Amino acid sequence: MSAASTNEQIQTDLRDGIFTICFNRPEKKNALNLAMYAALVDSLGEADRDDAVRVVLLTGNGECFTSGNDLADFMTAPPISAESPVMQFLAAISRFRKPLVAAVIGSAVGVGVTMLLHCDLVYAGTGAVLQLPFVNLGLCPEAGSTLLFPRLMGHQRAAELLLLGEPFSAEKACSVGIVNGVFPDVEVLAAARTKALQLAARPAAAVRLAKALLKKEYAASLEETIADEGAHFVKRLMSPEAGEALRAFMERRQPDFSRFK
Repeated sequence: MSAASTNEQIQTDLRDGIFTICFNRPEKKNALNLAMYAALVDSLGEADRDDAVRVVLLTGNGECFTSGNDLADFMTAPPISAESPVMQFLAAISRFRKPLVAAVIGSAVGVGVTMLLHCDLVYAGTGAVLQLPFVNLGLCPEAGSTLLFPRLMGHQRAAELLLLGEPFSAEKACSVGIVNGVFPDVEVLAAARTKALQLAARPAAAVRLAKALLKKEYAASLEETIADEGAHFVKRLMSPEAGEALRAFMERRQPDFSRFK
């Protein structure tokens, strides 16, 4: 693997056994389009195969982790099959064998939050704001979140985050188990890298085995849930409610779902 990637919107760097993947589309708040998803799949695949990579560190460039999916991109080319870069990314991150660490600064929306469920260590800045607006957009949750959130925090707290879709703070994310620790924004990346260095110094095979055993109880159910959510997600993308939500977003108004049953 090369030390650095030339991909414009997904930047990578390998140093000290830590493979950093950085979302680099700050003008769009690091919203993920299909090309970025494809690059993420390639990066995770290379990192999984390369013995020089001991840990992967996910972060975002600028003042945002990621604002989630590029909605216009999604509506133009919905992820209708397992071959979609979106579905390939969810499979890649959920099956990734090595430690995943995330440094969250600024906004983390939609998949920007659900991908954290597949990370082993997550650190966020005091100014970070997380949100799961799937239902608000006429969609359904994804990335196995309907399995992992209740398992992590219980049904009621998971329902609050997923059904209401309201923004919540890094401190709340920490209290419900999504985040391991909260630091001043300027210190988050350094704090996450410090933990990644600690992991990189551990026996790699033992770390991989421990991670696999931690996930063994729910691994099969997770794969099934991701597929089930994905099938429903595609149908919801084509729904009139999602269409109204997207039009309202583009027109900068509140959506009106009163006519939908």
